[in-house]
Formats: sequence, C-alpha cells, structure tokens
Amino acid sequence: MPPRTLAELDALRAECKAMVTRRAGLSAGAAVLPIPGADIGADVSLLLEMIPAINRKFGLSPEQIEALDPQLKKILLVAITSIGSELIGKLVTRPLLLKLLQRVGLRLATKSAAKFVPLLGQALAASVSFGAMKLIGNAHVDDCYAVARKVLLAGSAGRD
Repeated sequence: MPPRTLAELDALRAECKAMVTRRAGLSAGAAVLPIPGADIGADVSLLLEMIPAINRKFGLSPEQIEALDPQLKKILLVAITSIGSELIGKLVTRPLLLKLLQRVGLRLATKSAAKFVPLLGQALAASVSFGAMKLIGNAHVDDCYAVARKVLLAGSAGRD
C-alpha cells in the first residue's frame, strides 16, 4: 500500500534506505570472494530484487501504476519523467541493470582489480562494492520518494 501522508512517506524512505544498507553489506561480502565475476553477478542479483521491492513499497511498480485512477496516473508519469528515472514503474531487467552498473563502471573496475591484492585489496573491493550499491540504491530511493511526494501533494491538493 503506497504512503498516504508525508509522515508515512518519510518513514518509508528510512525503511528503504535501511534495506539498501543491508543489501550493500551483502554486496561487500560478495566482493571479497576471489572468484572473477562473482561480485558483479551478486550485485545484479541483489539489484534485481531490491529495485522492484523499493518500487512496490512506494506504490510505483508497473502493476500498481496501471491500477491507478487515470488522472493520478498522468500526474505520476509526469513526475517520473521529470525525475528522469529509468527504474521507476518499469519492469527491471538484467540488461537495464547492467546499463546502470556501467554508469558506476570506474568503481566496479577498481573493485575487480583491487580484490586480487592480498588483504588490503579485498578490503578495498568490499568498501567500493558497498559504496557503489549504496549509491545506486539510495539514489533510487530518493527518486521514488520525490515522485511519491509529488503525487501525494498533487492528490491532497485535489481533495482540498
């Protein structure tokens, strides 16, 4: 159920950011494994689960958007477009996430190279992985929050 008040929306943002931190920790753990490509595979799997979960919590999954009143749906689509998100209200696929991960490519390349330096390299790879996952996840939470807030305020203005 999407948030109906700004207080619910703020609580939801905090809950989603905590989820992002947990997933970033899992990503950091995968980065320590000395198996080439395992960390990227883990990151994609984590994102394939996390991004749709965040969308659902904010009421922004494709199914939830489709069920909206046409006027509210129009406001929502304008808000999504103004944010410029490729992940809100869309089916999240592996190719879409790989494109997203390419945007933080320098960090990921550093992570992949660093993990083969004994001890210090693994710590660096874990911290880079944690940071990249937090960056992507928190940016998505912030985008969803902004869209949901615009729709919430537009909806409450329509009820006044």
